[in-house]
Amino acid sequence: MTLPSAPRDAHRGAPRLLDIAAQAGVSEATASRVLNGKAGVANGTRRRVLAALDVLGYERPTRLKRRSAGLVGLVIPELTNPIFPAFAQVIEQVLAGHGYTPMLCTQMPGGATEDELVEQLEDRGVSGIIFLSGLHADMTADTARYRELAHRKVPFVLVNGYNEDIPVSFVSPDDRSAVRMAVRHLVDLGHERIGLAIGPTRYVPSRRKAEGFTAALHGMLGLPRAEAERLVQRTLFTVEGGQAAAGALLDLGCTAMVCGSDLMALGAVRTVRERGLTVPGDVSVVGFDDSQLIAFTDPPLTTVRQPVQAMATAAVGALLEEIDGNPVQRTEFVFQPELVVRGSTGVCPEG
Repeated sequence: MTLPSAPRDAHRGAPRLLDIAAQAGVSEATASRVLNGKAGVANGTRRRVLAALDVLGYERPTRLKRRSAGLVGLVIPELTNPIFPAFAQVIEQVLAGHGYTPMLCTQMPGGATEDELVEQLEDRGVSGIIFLSGLHADMTADTARYRELAHRKVPFVLVNGYNEDIPVSFVSPDDRSAVRMAVRHLVDLGHERIGLAIGPTRYVPSRRKAEGFTAALHGMLGLPRAEAERLVQRTLFTVEGGQAAAGALLDLGCTAMVCGSDLMALGAVRTVRERGLTVPGDVSVVGFDDSQLIAFTDPPLTTVRQPVQAMATAAVGALLEEIDGNPVQRTEFVFQPELVVRGSTGVCPEG
């Protein structure tokens, strides 16, 4: 067979059929059948081989030029928090690699509601929908909308937020573990008065972070859970929310604080400086997400990195299995975050 031509700037030793098969996780024979346009290959396998061509930098043969396999909706809360565009970018890239055309829907203030966006997506005949930090993460929201969506046989996956009443696949970071990592880091630096700034209790990620926090303070410092709970400030996942929470935590004598988002952490740093204190000389601050540019803040922010690539890829994979008629397990797939230590945390000051 004749391999598709490599880009002009491809280096010597460009990928061979063996490399394409390995990238796609199929046999060379299967890869050959796809590249030669032969029948007898499952749609999911064909998409993987074509995606491997894209990843390895080959142009597709003319007969295999991408035709959209369908539309997939991506519903996100906003674009102002950098973590949401980060997820959207990876999800769209993975979808495109499988031949699907992504449709990004954002719930801007004063704009369409989640239910209205879903109605619009269904009207456009989408093959499936991925919800990121949607109403499913709010424990006070009515879950009937999702059960009805499942009843209408619309494939969908929910990211960041678990509810056992919704019969679907969930993808989440391990929020409890994330906070334990942050607390352990701060305790190792000598901090004993540590606070937590998170969002409202009704959100699943907030509740889980609070649970991980109180358990960590109890287990690592012997602090009674009731006293640990006093060191939790619930506010908004914004810079302003972080500012307000940090002020309250400083009043409680905290020398370190863990924040539920990087934006909140930036707000906390601002409040610390407004008090005439320094980060990390007087107060250490840990964020959550590791969104773009956080490494370049002043000081560079220590944060817990969400495994965006792995979570986004898993969400798309689960959705495509549903679309192909291969239902995956109705459970929560939990991914381990990573602590990234930078310049916003330091040894606890004496006295």
